[in-house]
Amino acid sequence: MQDDVQVCVVPVCDVSSFLQKPMVKEIGLSLLAFILLAVLIRSFIARGKRRGGGRGRGGSTGGGNGSCVEIYVGNLSYDMTEAQLRQAFEKYGTVQSARIIENRYNKKSKGFGFVEMPVRSEAESAVKALHDKDVMGRKMRVNEAKNKTRD
Repeated sequence: MQDDVQVCVVPVCDVSSFLQKPMVKEIGLSLLAFILLAVLIRSFIARGKRRGGGRGRGGSTGGGNGSCVEIYVGNLSYDMTEAQLRQAFEKYGTVQSARIIENRYNKKSKGFGFVEMPVRSEAESAVKALHDKDVMGRKMRVNEAKNKTRD
């Protein structure tokens, strides 16, 4: 038994002849350029968000320029602020930025952060002095950050 199926094809218009009209050609090219630009902008924004927005990401107090020593600081108290983290490292030298990584949804600390110090000798002395030091009831884990990008 065969079903009675009817296929109806309705020609809307001949697209190639429609695009040849001068008014449509100008509007079509402008619209196409606009859409392409919007897609490119969106992809660059999305790429920046995936990478964390550059060196000074996460609300750091100063932008990094790539010549600083980036120090990983782990096992932080969840109550520690970026100002307190900066203050702990400023005892050993100049701090360019200090940031504590937060959960993106509830904005609570994840218990680790990064400090950037422009002078390597100061950074090394801070790492030696602060590693395994008890701060706010927790022993901090401090060492030079290994990877600077998430690619």
